[in-house]
Amino acid sequence: MSDDLHQASLTPKMLETLVLDKITACYQQAEQRLDRTFSRPIINFNQRGKAAGSARLQSNELRFNPILLQENQQHFIMHTVPHEVAHLLTYQLYGRTKPHGKEWQQIMNQIFELTANTTHSYDVSSVKGKTFTYICQCTEHQLTIRRHNKIVRDNIKYTCRFCKQSLIVKY
Repeated sequence: MSDDLHQASLTPKMLETLVLDKITACYQQAEQRLDRTFSRPIINFNQRGKAAGSARLQSNELRFNPILLQENQQHFIMHTVPHEVAHLLTYQLYGRTKPHGKEWQQIMNQIFELTANTTHSYDVSSVKGKTFTYICQCTEHQLTIRRHNKIVRDNIKYTCRFCKQSLIVKY
């Protein structure tokens, strides 16, 4: 992909094809360098929220966030895709390990020749869910809709980590 890739120039289907091609290239690179084959994953473009992607180890599935893919095309394909593939490869090679442990870092560094960054730095304002403002004695807290609904529906209480007071919704 060229450095002057215009963000709006590719349709979602075109981007999905590029992601699939990158996944194939990652697996071929790993198989060549490690002299073994790996089972190919199920691939979905249904990741939601602030996560760019996720790897489901037991089901051998990769999930990608279509909105963050559209907004960060080149970096997403060059870094996020190998990041998630590395999780599945790590699991197939070593079984359960720390998610971004030395085994995963080794695959990122030595197989894909990429820096092993554990998180992305994409602008997530377009995918960030609704939040609710709660207060304690020392500050304001932004709670997700999921936590807010637990408070309302299930009478769950959350406390501030600093002042240890119960959080109260700010109206």
